[in-house]
Amino acid sequence: MRVRSKTEQADTTAITLDEKDFAILRLLQQDAKLTVREIAAAIHLSATPVHERIKRMEANGVIKQYATLLDHRKVQKGIMVICYISLKEHNRKIAKVFIDAVTGFPEVLECYNISGQFDFMLKIVSENMETYHDFYLHKLSMVKGISHTQSTFVMGILKDTHQLL
Repeated sequence: MRVRSKTEQADTTAITLDEKDFAILRLLQQDAKLTVREIAAAIHLSATPVHERIKRMEANGVIKQYATLLDHRKVQKGIMVICYISLKEHNRKIAKVFIDAVTGFPEVLECYNISGQFDFMLKIVSENMETYHDFYLHKLSMVKGISHTQSTFVMGILKDTHQLL
């Protein structure tokens, strides 16, 4: 079952990006706190066209947001879990109930509609095994329409990036 997210339902019109745009995006992915002047110096443009390019890419949704990435272990979220979910039935009503529930759980960082044996994959963080167990019993397992779950506990992170370019 394929469910389109709100992001996917938004305008998907492609915009043309050139090498300077890609250079700006690479720099912003490495450090979103760079000033327009610093970016301009790095890519050999003046500040005004760099500012205009950034505003255009923001307006067109190429740049979705700016964020601060945290180390989950240093903010009392010591356990990360990948949880696979199968739904009992494949229809929009059941899918909507599930999606509305899990997107409202602060423990769920990411939710993907996937193909294969399972319908969804969740990335979940929790303080420890006990708090994950509590989340699973009192929140996740209470969501109507779930048929089967499989939790996989992350033992180590070998690569963790948000850089696309």
